[in-house]
Amino acid sequence: MFESMNLKQQQQPQAHSYSGPERRTGRAWLAATLDEVDFGMLLLTDTDHVVHANHAARIELDGEHPLQLFGQVLRARHSHDVPALHGALHNAAHRALRKLVTLGEGARRVSVSVVPIGDAQHPGDGATLLMMSKRKTCESLAVQGYARSHGLTGAETRVLMLLCQGLPPACVASDLGVGIATVRTQIGSIRAKTGATSIRELVRQVAVLPPLVGALRSPLAAFGALRALAS
Repeated sequence: MFESMNLKQQQQPQAHSYSGPERRTGRAWLAATLDEVDFGMLLLTDTDHVVHANHAARIELDGEHPLQLFGQVLRARHSHDVPALHGALHNAAHRALRKLVTLGEGARRVSVSVVPIGDAQHPGDGATLLMMSKRKTCESLAVQGYARSHGLTGAETRVLMLLCQGLPPACVASDLGVGIATVRTQIGSIRAKTGATSIRELVRQVAVLPPLVGALRSPLAAFGALRALAS
């Protein structure tokens, strides 16, 4: 009887050891899904080791961002940000504590959310997700897509983009070199086409649009990134 049970156990496949094409394809699809999110996302293990960065994160981590990568290790660019970042990452990895951290200064001041991923009963066994704030409330690609879907003219699209940047109509007129009456007429036309009851409602409609980041990437580069992750 015991020999029979042992034989059955030996014959049973080990699901956790499978790494066939379906699993590799699933990882590639997951990476592609994360790349469609319009804010940066970094997945870390061992406190500060980056195992994946989505497209937005790779774009965000430029030469001026308060965060930077040394190989696969995440670091704060400025010494005064080191304690806050290290403390948040350590607490997430070892104590399963969430934290919102503000880094940088001036125009480069950003907030990042540090979130433990895994079993809260066994901290240290999971990973840490770091989510970066968006640099702009309304991205230009989203505004352009919104404008096309509602049949806005080129001039109306330019007005909409400036309104979404927080400029009042008078400043929009000044930036575009036209009269305030022209801008008001264009705003009226935009509201009629979009159904917005006010400028505030118009900006809100654009701010809550789903991300339109895929068109910014080279298909060849995206394909190469997926192949590298899937291998």
